[in-house]
Amino acid sequence: MTINIVTDSGSDLPRDVAKDLGISIVPLYVRFGSVSYRDGIDMQPGEFFQKLENGPVHPTTSSASPGDFAQVYEKLGQDSEGIISVHLSSKVSATYDAALRGKDLVSNKKCPIEVVDSRLVTIPLALLAMAAARSAASGKNMDEVRDHINRLIPAIRVYGMLDTLKYIVKGGRLGRASGLVGSLLPIRPILTIKDGMVTPVGASRTRSGVIAGLLERLKSISSNVEAVGIAHSSPDEEVASFADKMKAFLPDIKPMIAKLGPAIGTHGGPGTILVAMQHDLSAAEADTETGRKRFHSLPSMQSIKDGIRQRTQKDSNLFTPGNLLPAIQ
Repeated sequence: MTINIVTDSGSDLPRDVAKDLGISIVPLYVRFGSVSYRDGIDMQPGEFFQKLENGPVHPTTSSASPGDFAQVYEKLGQDSEGIISVHLSSKVSATYDAALRGKDLVSNKKCPIEVVDSRLVTIPLALLAMAAARSAASGKNMDEVRDHINRLIPAIRVYGMLDTLKYIVKGGRLGRASGLVGSLLPIRPILTIKDGMVTPVGASRTRSGVIAGLLERLKSISSNVEAVGIAHSSPDEEVASFADKMKAFLPDIKPMIAKLGPAIGTHGGPGTILVAMQHDLSAAEADTETGRKRFHSLPSMQSIKDGIRQRTQKDSNLFTPGNLLPAIQ
């Protein structure tokens, strides 16, 4: 009897890694016109990006159905102590809600199912699913595995770059309040995931500039890193060179490199590079606790107001006519 881990194809988890760790992947869907394809099963990244760039119809994506999830849960539940199903951020996809509804459809109520909103997208979700599988394999029970990955979510950081805003805007996955959307200037954004949403944090007009900016962002969070994942829709040789440059600040970690699949590639487009860093959990939690202490040690609003009032009074005394006359003279 085991605890089984389920994720979705929006994780871009390589199939061979999933097989080695015993992770089940529920495919999302990509549709070109009236034809629907299962991500990673009916359509692979190479064929997808060729159709995306050269085809007359822009694709749309959709979640797996509740029935898709129920079917996987039913099969796994026949020989399992429990199932932990970890999925794309509920703020960018309906996948989490579909998994919850799929759980309700399962007839075998003896096998507990936990559905987790990762608040992540693509390769950081893959790292989280892998961590869940390893935690389960180590002998932890359902509650321990669930608690472990919920604690781990904020310890996984991600930065990425797009070669164009065109696809993410068409897919509606970038908030229009970002300031980058509107006139669709020829810029290449640097993105992160904040509170479950894809958020821009920088940009460059050149590809070399945005790659350099991405590397700087990654370097700034490179302390206490345990695992790294890269998902991309860029030329393999460019990504190999990019990974080689990361060795300057992560010399002892070999990143897992994956192709961006159709479900996420619809929104990212060609030329995308996304990098997730999983930090040591104890160090990440210590940093969080330090931040809390700093926040609680901040002065009260009333003391800030009193300080401003005192400084204003002191400054006003400096500019009385008596104080100014000597300077004028």
